[in-house]
Amino acid sequence: MGEQKKQQTVPIVTLNDGVEIPAIGFGTWQLEGDTCVKAVRTALEVGYRHIDGAHAYWNHEKVSEGIGDFPRDQFFMTTKLWRDFHDPNLVEKACDTSLRELKMDYLDLFLIHWPERAKSVSLILEQMHKLKEKGKVRSVGVCNATIHHIQDIFDDGLSISVNQIEFHPFLNQADMLKFCKDHNITVTGYSPIAQGKVFRNKVIVDIANKHSKTPAQVSLRWLIQKGVVVIPKGSSLPHIKENFEIFDFSLTDQDMQSIDQLHTGERIVNPDFNEFDY
Repeated sequence: MGEQKKQQTVPIVTLNDGVEIPAIGFGTWQLEGDTCVKAVRTALEVGYRHIDGAHAYWNHEKVSEGIGDFPRDQFFMTTKLWRDFHDPNLVEKACDTSLRELKMDYLDLFLIHWPERAKSVSLILEQMHKLKEKGKVRSVGVCNATIHHIQDIFDDGLSISVNQIEFHPFLNQADMLKFCKDHNITVTGYSPIAQGKVFRNKVIVDIANKHSKTPAQVSLRWLIQKGVVVIPKGSSLPHIKENFEIFDFSLTDQDMQSIDQLHTGERIVNPDFNEFDY
């Protein structure tokens, strides 16, 4: 048992502001009610120490219930600012609401969920940085941002630590990953198993069989080896545990290249208000 725990030691990624984030987190999108409560509780029991949430998931209270009395200083909490609050005067209020729902005193990471050029990402980020000064937030970043969005932020003299984006074998965000690495921004990949599509891909299945792993584990490991933080979700103990067990094997260079070639540009999360063409 001790050896198994040693194998599953989760790497820690240091953000550009010195804040440390576990390389794997537990995603809570689409988790509701008791299912959410049990899933979060199970994830912490399995060993996850990073939980990814958002105002627009409408489940902060259930996430909090799942966390229960787990020590606050022993896990990393991310949540996101929804579009309704893209007004500098509403940012702190939105943060306070999320903290109240989560029953927490601070967030480890606060992200702009969907940047809007029309609402000035930089003005919102300025307010988020002020929340860092107040101790309500430890680090700030964006989600679903393009290189152009981030360049605008730089042009306004502001910084971010993370860009959270959809990232899986069929949407290989190579250009964004290189840009972020060049600017010391950590990339977090959501929908890392493409909502189950990896299970039906022969290349991934063959690699999984070779390593005695599952296609989900191979996809997650591919991202980890690219230096991407992953936030898979799950609602059952077997899946939550399976997604976590990705640190006891490595993909070969050939494995990595084979998966890289699966890119089709397919997006799973593509709401009509996206600005991916910016």
